[in-house]
Amino acid sequence: MVTFRPSVPGRLADVPSFDRGIGGAESNVVCGLAAAGHSTRWVSAVGADGFGDHLVEAIAAYGVDTGAVRRDPARPTGIYFRTAADRAGDDHEVAYYRAGSAASAMSATNTDLDALRSGRILHLSGITAALSDDCLGLLRTLVGADTDGGPLVSFDVNHRPGLWSEPADARVLLDLARRADLVFVGEDEAEDAFGITGGPDAIRAALPEPQILVVKRGADGAVAYEGTVRTEEPAPRVDVVAAVGAGDAFAAGFLSATLRALPVADRLRHGHLWAAAALTVAGDLTAPPARSHADRLTALDRPAWEKLHLGPGWTAKDSADERPAEEERTP
Repeated sequence: MVTFRPSVPGRLADVPSFDRGIGGAESNVVCGLAAAGHSTRWVSAVGADGFGDHLVEAIAAYGVDTGAVRRDPARPTGIYFRTAADRAGDDHEVAYYRAGSAASAMSATNTDLDALRSGRILHLSGITAALSDDCLGLLRTLVGADTDGGPLVSFDVNHRPGLWSEPADARVLLDLARRADLVFVGEDEAEDAFGITGGPDAIRAALPEPQILVVKRGADGAVAYEGTVRTEEPAPRVDVVAAVGAGDAFAAGFLSATLRALPVADRLRHGHLWAAAALTVAGDLTAPPARSHADRLTALDRPAWEKLHLGPGWTAKDSADERPAEEERTP
């Protein structure tokens, strides 16, 4: 989708103008991975209109292969508007205009499945499943498919209550998660979408099937389960500018480290650092920290890692700067 961010804080009714950008969970992840130097492809559908041109051109500018994006002459590109407030707050507003959009008409018959299955990792989002029955059918075709040598299927639950007509409908996400190889889910959304309480271990008990399950706990860090092995990493302290996009950035950081075959603890730390990059800027999407910088911080011992305090501009620091961890905070 094309996203319109407010020029000033306030209600949508009061905001006088908006800045245009690109939005969408999968596109956020793929742009981050491309910016980090990975070979990426985005498979989607947009309208044969100016907003579609903007999306394809903007995402391709990150180095993403957009050759498999379908241009739909009969349906428009989806757009949405949001307020500047934190998504978790009562004053946060989002106005989606994507009913009947090109992306909502994606299906297993009009989407390039070979392109989707040609990479090492296929990343999907539960948001897509909510757009239409055809989109849900597409995800069901892709998740849990018995294809020898196929990609690792990554699934971010991304529960958005406003996209589901009834709370119980969102439980289709649980079925999709059970058939994926790698699953990202927030502790809070596991309770909201699935009614699972009791913390990360209870979520793993309800989702034993994925090879890797990552439970995100916001400022409290994240827990990863690889088989029966449990790994927990706290999140660094962050001076938050805007919370939008942090979940997608976390997923991209974890996937980047997965592609590099790093240990699970390092994957979690990379996820935290990429999320911190998103949290310390105003937009939905930002460049990840330089690999050398992120690797240096990831290699800190536990006491030094727990002292990290990251603020706006931290990713621009010279990665060769070896100041003590307690000085990592950028005012």
